[in-house]
Amino acid sequence: VFQRGDNVPKVLVFSEEGHFLHSWNDTVEMPHGIFVWNTALGSSVWITDVGTGKYGHTVKQYSPLGKLMQVLGTPGNAGSSLIPLQFDQPAELFVDETGEIYVVDGDGGMNNRLLKLTDDYKEMWLTGTNGSGIGQFRIPHSVTLDPFGRVWVADRGNKRIQVFDKVTGEWLGCWSGCFSEDGPYSVRFTADYKYLIVAQLNINRLAILAAPPVGSIGDCVMVHSVQLADETKPHLVDVDMRSGAVYVAEIGAQQVQKYVPLR
Repeated sequence: VFQRGDNVPKVLVFSEEGHFLHSWNDTVEMPHGIFVWNTALGSSVWITDVGTGKYGHTVKQYSPLGKLMQVLGTPGNAGSSLIPLQFDQPAELFVDETGEIYVVDGDGGMNNRLLKLTDDYKEMWLTGTNGSGIGQFRIPHSVTLDPFGRVWVADRGNKRIQVFDKVTGEWLGCWSGCFSEDGPYSVRFTADYKYLIVAQLNINRLAILAAPPVGSIGDCVMVHSVQLADETKPHLVDVDMRSGAVYVAEIGAQQVQKYVPLR
């Protein structure tokens, strides 16, 4: 779990039962997105940093104990360059099991784009400019993958989710009908990939959408919702793909909630 603020540890680590284990703080300025990447060799923690100081505008990889392992982007310098790689307030990332990285770059900065990077951090493809047309974004805020080669992006400012081909970056479809009240802030699939969980910050809601079949995007269908308390403001969600537990980081309530599937 990350938090923001002065004179506080930026990253807090808890057990699955919610017991505090330890914290760390080095080289993290203003965290925005977090992704734990598990492999057969171990785990690492990726964090996007939207700070404007000497550590900001970067995507960073840490060991579980907080050792800095990799920095993507040019620390302290906002930009759009690919060589060298630059970001401007990168919102979130998703790391595939192959090590390939998907970054949504643009939490209000100059960039509104989705990048795919190789496992050695070179650009594979790039899509997106500022706008509301097909493949354009206004604050791409969250990104996730399904098992069928599709990349799902929460296009927050346009109140829609856009879908792209994992290999080519080709635009596949768009969902907007479920987000008339508030745009999507965070997107994650349930452990069985039957549903997509979407955090809607301004209306304090988790929307549960039916995942589409292979080869079709169609229209979004909301099958359920979880209404949170007023001013809870859910900002990010994540799912334990082993147990199915859902974790919700709430910047209004300043807490994390864990939901466990009913058996």
